Amino acid sequence: MCWGTAILTANQKPGKEQKLYHLQVQDAWEGIFWLHLEMNGSATLGDLDNYLRAIWLECCGHLSQFSIGGWAGEEIPMDTRAERVFEEGMVLTHIYDFGTSSETLVRVVAVREGRSLTHHPIVLIARNNQPEVPCVECGQPASWLCMECLYELDEPGTLCDKHAQNHPHEDYGDPIPLVNSPRVGMCGYDGPAEPPY
Repeated sequence: MCWGTAILTANQKPGKEQKLYHLQVQDAWEGIFWLHLEMNGSATLGDLDNYLRAIWLECCGHLSQFSIGGWAGEEIPMDTRAERVFEEGMVLTHIYDFGTSSETLVRVVAVREGRSLTHHPIVLIARNNQPEVPCVECGQPASWLCMECLYELDEPGTLCDKHAQNHPHEDYGDPIPLVNSPRVGMCGYDGPAEPPY
């Protein structure tokens, strides 16, 4: 179902109308990982933090924060409702883990009045395709990552299915799956939570 049709269908359902925020979320480093979300105005930044943790970030229960202006900017409390802080065009920075940090930019693309697409406070509209990276052994598409290569040898460590089977490095355990997240290969991250988010 296309986005416009989904909105028309949602607006015909019973229920209260509210402000809904279209968010473009992307990793702050390369920008190759991105999400388009719609968030209810009554939802809190804590809801958005939980969503980002589930789909992209959670590894070890690290602290996180939202701010305007990045690391040194004005921190916004997690219990702040979207409708109290979001304005079209504004950008928030979300930082997860203050040691091995993941920084995410949250841009408010648009605001609409209507009914939510789901009963969840946040709904996924679209996301990037899994970035394709080559196997360091043969150049074929990689689906695994050797953490020992990454951390000890400062090499990419990306491996295809064939070369991951007999890869010699074991100090960090077996290679981990490459997943569609900017946190892959960082700290203890091993993939997203089970949907729905």
